[in-house]
Amino acid sequence: MKLKITLTSILLSSLSFAQQIANSNMESWDNLGLTTEEPTNWNGFKSGTGGLVSFGSQQIEQSTAIRANATGMYCARIWSKSTLGIVANGTMTLGQINMGSTTASSALNFNFSKTADTLFSEPISNVPDSAVFWAKYTAGSGQQARMHAIIHDSADVHDPIDAASQPHVLARAELNYAPTAGNWVRFSTPFVFEVQTGLMPTAQFILMTFATNKNPGGGAANDEVLIDDIELIYNASSVGELHSSVQLYYSTVQGLMAKDIAFDTKLAMYSLSGQLVKEAELSQFIGKSLPSGQYILHYDGKTQKLFIP
Repeated sequence: MKLKITLTSILLSSLSFAQQIANSNMESWDNLGLTTEEPTNWNGFKSGTGGLVSFGSQQIEQSTAIRANATGMYCARIWSKSTLGIVANGTMTLGQINMGSTTASSALNFNFSKTADTLFSEPISNVPDSAVFWAKYTAGSGQQARMHAIIHDSADVHDPIDAASQPHVLARAELNYAPTAGNWVRFSTPFVFEVQTGLMPTAQFILMTFATNKNPGGGAANDEVLIDDIELIYNASSVGELHSSVQLYYSTVQGLMAKDIAFDTKLAMYSLSGQLVKEAELSQFIGKSLPSGQYILHYDGKTQKLFIP
């Protein structure tokens, strides 16, 4: 189960939380001109692992087919490929691709953060509000490409998320999108905090993956997606904004305030990195001044993000 975050905050005056992904504009490339060509810091099948790694084909390359006003000269072209009727989605990930089965939907096929290896993992210490990227997607009618980003702790988390990975996931951003009719389109999707039964995991890594189809083996050969200018957004709401789903908010004069929630409700307050700050009944928080910072609140089956100036 997951719940969307709602922000009740004032605009941040600094960019101290604004971590970005290395080579997010696709300007740096490794092994150009070879079948092992991949964007620096990103990985495809040619740098994969698993029992079928020898069958991995080149499905990423540098492209100059950028949009107008792009930040650089290049983008990443990712395409699907069919071998004996089996479609392999074009995939680009911050982790490593494990190729374990010729059945596309097999649990032996996954991407994962190899946290002990800097080539196949991307450190992060805070949860962004959203992920933004530009894409130009060419595929058949009814098809959808996919972006999936997972914020997790030091475990080697898998995508798709399996039972062993789930307890280590702090937040996710995911978006399936249709062909873009030959145009570059800017996409944005929020990060959503996972509800865990125990303590929240700590934000230590981000596993982001782009694929030519939302379904393993979906689509057709030569479906194509161009990706460029990926950005992690760290926004805050305007002063005084109160969303209808927000039940807790903060006033510098009155302290923490509540709306339509019982004072005996159990409230857990976490830092943005997932560390427990305090857990008690709501009555012990109401009207109290709290330390400045960004926090994640869990209460009454809900998750809310709170900024305290």
